[in-house]
Amino acid sequence: MRRGALMLALAAMLPASGAAHAQTYDPSYPVCMQIYGPVGYFDCRYGSLAQCRYLAVGRSASCVVNPYFPMKKPTRPRSSSPGTGAG
Repeated sequence: MRRGALMLALAAMLPASGAAHAQTYDPSYPVCMQIYGPVGYFDCRYGSLAQCRYLAVGRSASCVVNPYFPMKKPTRPRSSSPGTGAG
């Protein structure tokens, strides 16, 4: 009986713990649109700032560079050494 009351109390407390928030930025795209309003959010599905700005016209929104988009690091060219082959 005591165990059932404890489980019931814990189940009643779950909704009061608050909502979990998802990741704000999607790292798949380099540009996000920040939408303002009662429920503000980031919409990260734009390939360029120009594309985002075009679609943000007339909306309460702004376009930002996605800080979580993995920028490609410049690769250093491999130097080909003569090696120590047989000769």
